[in-house]
Amino acid sequence: MRTWQVRDVMTTDVASVREGTAYREIVDVLTGRRVTAAPVVDGARRVLGVVSEADLMYKVELSGQPRERHLRPDRHRREARAKAGATLAADLMTAPPVTVTPDATLVEAARLMDSRAVKRLPVVDDLGRLVGIVTRGDLLKVHLRPDADIRRDVVDEVLRRTLGVRDGVVDVTVHGGVVTLTGQLERWSTVHLALRLTRQVSGVVEVVDALGYAVDDAPNSALRLGGGMPAGIA
Repeated sequence: MRTWQVRDVMTTDVASVREGTAYREIVDVLTGRRVTAAPVVDGARRVLGVVSEADLMYKVELSGQPRERHLRPDRHRREARAKAGATLAADLMTAPPVTVTPDATLVEAARLMDSRAVKRLPVVDDLGRLVGIVTRGDLLKVHLRPDADIRRDVVDEVLRRTLGVRDGVVDVTVHGGVVTLTGQLERWSTVHLALRLTRQVSGVVEVVDALGYAVDDAPNSALRLGGGMPAGIA
């Protein structure tokens, strides 16, 4: 079963700037390319940081404002003031960068974005050189997969190849990325595995369980809540 990777959805034509790129040039790059951020790279295309609209907005927000006196200004306030007075990408960028490799899964990329509270990830090779960029919107592209492609993966990869289920035993329907599995399998453990693997198929939004089983081989089955009902038990 093929799992989608960052390389499948990333943008390879990346708008980037150098450390010495001036503020106005950065604005020109972002507006000209209609992007909200650009990786900052060195001469070898190694990613040093990311400069975003948020970094540039401090100059607009704090321009002409008197410097407020604080006994212990917090880190954010200090960084905002520093960026408001900066003129080069090296001083405006957020560093170190949060990056990802092309072979990372979309799940791994999404979790990294969430844990580090970023909206985009520069994609780098083994030497840290820029090869692409992936955004939140790019990660959502997996859910644009046609229903027919999703169904084929569930039938061919999950049921036939992995679980060895004969054709016709389980009916698979897919609508809008929602997969419904209907039929009767021998064991609860096979049903459980079928549902889990189906949820991992790229593009699946939800899995509807309409499967039954003949043998309840679940651990602590007497205490287990939910799941299908063994055949013949009302």
